[in-house]
Amino acid sequence: MQLLVKVIISLAVILIATGVGKKLPSMAGLIGVMPLTGALVLVWIYLENQGDPAVMQPFTRGAIFGMIPTVLFFLTALVCFKNQFSLPATLAAGFGVWLIAALVHQWILS
Repeated sequence: MQLLVKVIISLAVILIATGVGKKLPSMAGLIGVMPLTGALVLVWIYLENQGDPAVMQPFTRGAIFGMIPTVLFFLTALVCFKNQFSLPATLAAGFGVWLIAALVHQWILS
C-alpha cells in the first residue's frame, strides 16, 4: 500500500509539471526541480527508518551536495539547446555530465 501511495504522489507531481508546461514552461521547470521531490523522499525515508538520525543525516547531506550534479545537468542542457542539439543528444550530454559529477559526489562523500 505504501508503494502505491508513493507512485500516485510521484505521478501526480509529474503530471502537474507537464500540464503546467503547456502554458508556462519556466514554471514547469521550477515545479520539476522544487524541493517537493526531495521532501517526499525525506518523508518516505523518515517513515521507513523511524526517523533514525544515522540515516537522515547522510541522506540530507547527499541531497545538498547532489544539487551540484543536477545544476550541471541543466546547464549542459541549456548550452545544448542554445546550440540547437537534438533532444537525444542533449539528454546524452546532460546525463553524461551528471554521471561524472555524481561519481565525484559519491567519491567525496564516501
